[in-house]
Amino acid sequence: MDINKLMQQAQAMQKQLEEAIDKINKMEFEGSASNGLVKVTVNGENKVLSVSIDPQILNPEDKEMIEDLVMIAANDAMAKADEAKKSTLGAMPGAKGLLNL
Repeated sequence: MDINKLMQQAQAMQKQLEEAIDKINKMEFEGSASNGLVKVTVNGENKVLSVSIDPQILNPEDKEMIEDLVMIAANDAMAKADEAKKSTLGAMPGAKGLLNL
């Protein structure tokens, strides 16, 4: 077995992994709660990019409910981002440690 060829293959796999991670980190994922009344968008790095709340639920008496809906929508969006990472990178050698699979 040629060690140089093996090293080239490892470097190519590393480059593919880095490109896939970069692509996913730039993707956006939208989570929602209560049939879309609250929406949260995150990127592949699980950073919240935006929050949208339908005006029909903006009642000061509903503060706790709205907070819960934002939390649910954010968690939904982050779960979608995590699932995309797992499905895209999970089969790639060396990705398990990076994804905590």
